[in-house]
Amino acid sequence: MVPSTPGNERKGVLKTIQISLLRGICQIPAYVAFEKGFFEEAGLQARLEVAATAWLVPQKLMQGESHFAVIPWTRVAAAEANDQPLVLLAGSGCEEAAIVVRRGLQPTDVKKVAIPLRGGMKDLTAMGLLETLGWQDVEQIRMPSGDGAILALVGQGADAASMIEPYATMLEALGIGTVVRRTGDVWKGAPGCSLTTTARLKQTAPALVQAVVNAFVRGAQFVRQHPDQAAAIAADYIGMNPTFIRQALQHNWPNVDAIRNREAMDQVLSLMRQLGYLKRPPQNFMDLSFLDAAQAAAPA
Repeated sequence: MVPSTPGNERKGVLKTIQISLLRGICQIPAYVAFEKGFFEEAGLQARLEVAATAWLVPQKLMQGESHFAVIPWTRVAAAEANDQPLVLLAGSGCEEAAIVVRRGLQPTDVKKVAIPLRGGMKDLTAMGLLETLGWQDVEQIRMPSGDGAILALVGQGADAASMIEPYATMLEALGIGTVVRRTGDVWKGAPGCSLTTTARLKQTAPALVQAVVNAFVRGAQFVRQHPDQAAAIAADYIGMNPTFIRQALQHNWPNVDAIRNREAMDQVLSLMRQLGYLKRPPQNFMDLSFLDAAQAAAPA
């Protein structure tokens, strides 16, 4: 079932929550938790909204238009450091960005690379890999969204683009591009899009937050246990044949524990400071206690 705008909702449950999502492998635990009724079973009436791009979502959270979201953890860190207190609750995406070069070109042939707006893992992965690819002098074309970067590559307005899965797998399978690097080539095990809420909601409604994390963890477990079903569920949200999604899962299984990789996260934060994306180091932008409790209660 495809979510409507501003969102679908299921009836007959207790607490209503609005969840902002994007399109990608990293979002599948939330798609699954909604479609399989895990939010309902946790006593929640969930309404999903698929946002056009990640940079719009932090403001939605701060204004109360959304209660939870699955967005790049780097945007959560930047929001907290800029006095917009958001909190990471669980990982999902892992090593999720990829650099794709147009088929027939070698990395040394690239003259233009399309990169989405700064601050997300697609941007930071590209920035972290420019030197290893020998692209210090390559022209960077900044696009307003990940979709824009992909279209720049497909339309031959760029020789390469940074994107997430399952789009990289799709372009390879269609013979349009070749994946030459992934986030894991610069930051092994780095988290990507992660389950997020506001510091205020975490403080005022911890039981509600726990219920959402419990349902999300169940969704991630389902993806591991039933990847074909998960790919079929995700297909309508992403707008892609489930075959591509199933193939992409081989590269980017959702991982709720990715957010525990502080070594990789600290390396990314260091780059963000060098690039001027952060005013100051973020302090209290993560709380793993809800994830710990959800995993302790989950069946083996």
